[in-house]
Amino acid sequence: MKILCDEKSFAVCEKSAGVLSQEGDGISMPSMLREELGCSDIYPVHRLDAAASGLMVFAKSRSAAAFLSAKIAQGEFIKEYLCVVSGRPAEEEGVYEDLLFKDSARNKSFVVKTERKGVKKAKLSYRVLGSAEASNGALSLVRVRLFTGRTHQIRVQFSSRGMPLYGDGKYGAKDNSGELALFSCYLSFPDPDTGDSLCFESSPPNKKPWDMFK
Repeated sequence: MKILCDEKSFAVCEKSAGVLSQEGDGISMPSMLREELGCSDIYPVHRLDAAASGLMVFAKSRSAAAFLSAKIAQGEFIKEYLCVVSGRPAEEEGVYEDLLFKDSARNKSFVVKTERKGVKKAKLSYRVLGSAEASNGALSLVRVRLFTGRTHQIRVQFSSRGMPLYGDGKYGAKDNSGELALFSCYLSFPDPDTGDSLCFESSPPNKKPWDMFK
């Protein structure tokens, strides 16, 4: 586990694929951080799919967790991701807005056309960074900024447009042999102690499919 920042009120680290972002049935980031940092209190303030990897911030106190959660709700917490999708978006950059319904029994989200109970609005912006050819067709490297934090949001919004993420068999990827190509690459948020704006950035591992792009 790579720790980028260890402060009094929070820690920023990289989650590996397969590790839970919250306490659950399996290896979790809170338990790993408690052991690594010697802290008794670790509070997740945002989620990252177990199959995904990349940057996360964890609070070390209830007050810091409340502060960061409030900044997320106020839109002052910026989260950006890199992902590899099948095909190529019609536009080099753009905004996707959808209505998502989460089927808790199947742990899967779906794009729906009408608002009803359990349906939430989802919004992201994206920019295409590069393209590559694979055995199953074209792939695109895309940078995404989330404006909402819905379950599997990036995965389902791209999949619903015929562009499932590489390695994402749950949402229709043809090549499901590797890890899910979804990496949390950038976080920006106010320091819970000083209010100063903080920014953290990281890159995905140098392996397939990431190494297919310059």
